[in-house]
Amino acid sequence: MPSNETLRALHHQMVRIRVFEETLQKIYFEGKTPAFDIAAGPVPGEMHLAAGQEPVAAGVCAHLRPTDAVTATHRPHHVALAHGMDMQRLAAEIFGKETGLGHGKGGHMHLFDPATNFGCSGIIAEGMPTAVGHALAFKKLGRDDIAVSFFGEGAANQGAFHESLNLAALWKLGVVFVCEDNAWAISVPKDKATAIANNSDRASAYGMPGVLIPDNDPVAVYEAAGEAVARARRGGGPSLIEIKTDRLLGHFEGDPQLYRTKAEMETVTQRDAIRRFERQLIESGAMTQPDLDQVWEAARAEVAEAVEFARSSPYPAPEAALLHVFA
Repeated sequence: MPSNETLRALHHQMVRIRVFEETLQKIYFEGKTPAFDIAAGPVPGEMHLAAGQEPVAAGVCAHLRPTDAVTATHRPHHVALAHGMDMQRLAAEIFGKETGLGHGKGGHMHLFDPATNFGCSGIIAEGMPTAVGHALAFKKLGRDDIAVSFFGEGAANQGAFHESLNLAALWKLGVVFVCEDNAWAISVPKDKATAIANNSDRASAYGMPGVLIPDNDPVAVYEAAGEAVARARRGGGPSLIEIKTDRLLGHFEGDPQLYRTKAEMETVTQRDAIRRFERQLIESGAMTQPDLDQVWEAARAEVAEAVEFARSSPYPAPEAALLHVFA
């Protein structure tokens, strides 16, 4: 069992992620109502939020260094923040501002941060071969840094999944593959697209450990990730971890979610991982209710400062459209 200090750190990370995304959700709809206009408001375009999936990011990234490489999906904020990305620069990028990670040109689905070796993409499974490349580079450089690839359960049916696991195992690379199984690939349920119940079972086909976390438990994620990361660092090769997690919101903001039943939505909401974890923390004596309240208050202050930075930052100059591009 992790120490109380570690438990409190996991909780803090999960809360700051949740507050950031809840705040972003409200801002996103500014100017987009009453008739939803995806191009309107201070944050135009699509927005994919990860509320409910915080245990995955917090539990895995707790074991990582800034020099470890992380690749994520089109739903990246929780992983980015857990891996140490600057919240102010992240917020500025989402707002399309010059002070953002990509000078406001990438937006929330295309975050790139050399300071934390983080990258993500809107292309399904794109981050998997990239993580393998990072791990190969680390090995050739004689470093014990590792790569972690976060991907959704739908990506496990892509060729890049199988190619990446095969090469990582063949070359015994330090990669941890983390499958965030939230049961839905946009509007397609997993059982309509995948022949097996657990993608972690596929690990054995490539000669690597496959671990299933069935209940979105941050402690279980932390423990499994600790073993996988340690194995990768000592040259033991890759691992595959699958976490059954929950997507509390739609695939994107504005998604009416007509494909999900009311009963399912109620069940998913009731098992909110943060609230469940907080009950466990109080019962174990690791934290008190005032302790929890203080964490939420501090997170709100941190997020408010980041949003203010983003709102007050300038937009890129029109001529900047010709900068930072390949000729």
